Formats: sequence, C-alpha cells, structure tokens
Amino acid sequence: MKFKVFRGCGRGLSRQGCGRQNKQLNSYDWLADVPGNVDTTDLVEVQFKNTRKGYYHNVNNLDLKKGDIVAVEANPGHDIGVVTLTGRLVELQLKKANIKSPDDIRRIYRIAKQVDMDKYYEAKAREHDTMIQSRQIAKDLGLDMKIGDVEYQGDGNKAIFYYIADERVDFRQLIKDLAAAFHVRIEMKQIGARQEAGRIGGTGPCGRELCCATWMKNFISVGTNAARFQDISLNPQKLAGMCAKLKCCLNYEVDDYVEAGRRLPAKDQVLQTADSDYYFFKADILAGLVTYSTDKKLAANLETISADRAREIIEMNKRGEKPLSLMEDGTKKADDRPKDLLADADISRFDSARRKKKKKRTGNREDQPQQAEGKAPSREERNGRSEGRGSRNNRRQHNRQDNNVPQNAAKNEAPKAEKTD
Repeated sequence: MKFKVFRGCGRGLSRQGCGRQNKQLNSYDWLADVPGNVDTTDLVEVQFKNTRKGYYHNVNNLDLKKGDIVAVEANPGHDIGVVTLTGRLVELQLKKANIKSPDDIRRIYRIAKQVDMDKYYEAKAREHDTMIQSRQIAKDLGLDMKIGDVEYQGDGNKAIFYYIADERVDFRQLIKDLAAAFHVRIEMKQIGARQEAGRIGGTGPCGRELCCATWMKNFISVGTNAARFQDISLNPQKLAGMCAKLKCCLNYEVDDYVEAGRRLPAKDQVLQTADSDYYFFKADILAGLVTYSTDKKLAANLETISADRAREIIEMNKRGEKPLSLMEDGTKKADDRPKDLLADADISRFDSARRKKKKKRTGNREDQPQQAEGKAPSREERNGRSEGRGSRNNRRQHNRQDNNVPQNAAKNEAPKAEKTD
C-alpha cells in the first residue's frame, strides 16, 4: 500500500486540513496529512445550517474530503450537508458532543447529485417567509416565545423551528397550525440566547469571531462572582456579550485568579509602620503586588509592595514591631516629593535695584520747589498758579497773531500794486 505525504502550505498548516470557512464551529484537521488517518475510522462529521452538526458512518467507503456535499440519512427522507471533518478527530468531537448512543449515528447515502441540490435550494428559499409567517401565528395564539430561525430539511419534508422562551410553552396548537399552513413535518427545538448568538455569528468586542460561533458547543453558566474574583468593575455594558448575557470568556481565567488571590493578604488588614498606617488600595492579582495608601478613601502616599512583604509586615505588627517603611529592606524611604527651588532664596534680593531707581528719580526733582509734608496748598496759591497759566496762554496766542499779520498784509498788497501799473 502506497501513502501520499502532503507537504502542507509552507506555514505549518496542511492544505488538506483547511476547508470552507463560511461555516460556524469550523475545526482545523491537523491530522489530515498523516498517512492512514482516514482509514482509522469510518465516522464523518457533517455540518448543516449554522451550528447544527451530525455524525455519520461512511458505510459505502466513499472517498470523502473536507468540503464535500453529501446526502445523509434523516427521519424521514434525507438531508444535505457538508463534510467538515474525517479521521481520528471525529472520535474526539463525539466525546465533546456527548453522543453515547450508537442509534444517534446514522449513515451517509452518497455524494449529493444535481437533483438533490435542486430540491435543497428550493427548500432553503422558503425558510425566511416561513419564519415570518410562523411568528405571526405564534403571536395570534398569544404564546410568550420568539421564533428565531427556521431550517428546512434537504428534501423539504421537515422543518425545524428554533425558538427562545423564558418559561415553559404549550405549543401543541401551534404545531397543528404550522403543519396546516406549510404542509411539512414540524419539529420544535428550544435554544438559549447564547446558542442563538452562535447561530447568527458575529464579532466580539475583542475583535475576534464569537467563541460560540467558532468552537464552543457546551455552555456553562456565568455569574458576577467571576468578575469580582478578577477585580473587574461590574459594568453591565462591559460584561455583557452579543447575546446580552454575561460573556463566556469570564470563566476562562477565573480559576487562575482565584488561586492567585489566595496568596494575597486580606483587604481589611492595616499595615503599621513607624511613620504612619497604610490601608489597602488596590491589587495586581496575577503579579502578586499590593498597593497601600495612608488614607482609607483617597489615594495618598501610595506604596506598592509584594504580597510576601505585606504578610511579613503583618507578622511584625502582631509581635508589636513596626518597620521604618514598607520597603523590602526595611529602611526609611527617601522623600520623593517635589522640592521648592526658591525655598532658601532671599525674597528681598530685588529691593536694591528698586532703591537705586528711586534715588535717580528724587535727584531729578530736587530743583523743583517741594511742599511741606502733610500740608496741602491753599486756595490763594492754587488761584495764583491758574492765573500764571492763563497769562502764559494769552502771550502764546498774541505771538501767533503777530506772526500771521505780515503774511496777510503782503497778500492784500500784491493785487493793488498791479492795478497802479
């Protein structure tokens, strides 16, 4: 028997392991280029609309590859799906899907023909209109439920209605009305908000595709305690995912945070030093660092130390000892407060220059008569000054008139001289 070894695509990935990426819950087959991988088991994973998957036996020994469209056994009739995985990894996927009964594993009939594909496309074209009409029928019956999606079987003989409801719903009359309206076999399947988000798909706030649409099949309940253990603020807008529920990724690292949080001192423990008392302010759980403040409610004189140093100071306080500071070596911490550069400067250093300017000004005014200190000028003196100013103004006007008289006389005499000639 000859084996063909694939070299991959040059990036450490096998070209046989990659398939159609427009399907949710896509799995990379990293064993696809291993010789004899397909011969280990006849199980094949087939995916249908959105996140619905099924596992089937390849009883006819068909040469199936990832991405092939096949017709599989259904009840009743047959269904059309896409092969997403073959080989050993299918057995691991069975364990993850928690499928134990062999009756749940059916057969693969054949690779889909053109006739099968025509029926398939005809059935898929009716899904949207069926969903709109079914919602109206449920509303008329007064049922507290939401029909989120409708999936027709590949041969069009059956339709699966996915609905969301907070409480138990009696939809016996609804099934009768739907069967009478669409003339197909009706199957009702209840899903949760997280499963609906996985079926629709989308991008999360982290920038990656939703976990429920790529790899997550089993959903575990998420509580606000997971956020508290990780020291995350309880902001509903930040903690809620695309499904309006708490994000599933809050459970990914909560065990590590719980284990690391046990190594930190209690938050109500006060550290006493020679200079002051320190209160818990915040903690970096994974790094094992704790920040203390000298004020209970404000961030004052913050000091960040390791958890081991904090426990060491707590033991010293129990023995009645107080270290000089929170530092690791126990020495007093240097004062890092900003220094005032003008603290030792003389404030009156600019007074000498001002005194010199005052002396110059007083020297220029020594020739002018000085009034006695604390004595105001009398009314007679003020009148004399005003009279002197008035006489000076009169003399200036008289001089201006005398200067203008010869010029005007010359202008008037010039025309007379011309007439005499």
